[in-house]
Amino acid sequence: MRPVVYTLLVLLALAVAAAVWFRGDAAVAGARADRAESRAALAEDAVGYLQRSLQYERDAARAMSNIGETHERDRSDAAGVPAAVVADLRAGNRRLQEHWAACETRNLSAGAAATLERDAAAQRREADIGHLVQAGRDADDQLRACQAVIREYAGAGLTTGDGAER
Repeated sequence: MRPVVYTLLVLLALAVAAAVWFRGDAAVAGARADRAESRAALAEDAVGYLQRSLQYERDAARAMSNIGETHERDRSDAAGVPAAVVADLRAGNRRLQEHWAACETRNLSAGAAATLERDAAAQRREADIGHLVQAGRDADDQLRACQAVIREYAGAGLTTGDGAER
């Protein structure tokens, strides 16, 4: 009877070992499945982040392109400013401030200067005024474009309160 007991004990030990082995293998398989699901979720999150990043880049590029186009249009429009200012001065639609109107006449006495020289000085003064107006307009256009870029970056949350980029 002893051999039967030993045989049963060996069979029981083998059954327990097989049960433990199958249970462990199922646990390992479950852990692998959990890791695979976690990796899949991370991959989905990464894809979503990349898609949002690409969309942001496209939107930012489109906004910067619009700002650039507006600025270039303003610059090309400004090319005609000096001629328009001179025409307005000659037509009487604009008047010079006192210090501009008198700047050349202080240097020339009416009796000493020829009429031609006075006309040339007036034309130079008008042209100078036109160029000054154009320079002011160019500066305004540049400032508007810079402010638009800053607003675009600030709206996208790319700057901190002190103006430094993140």
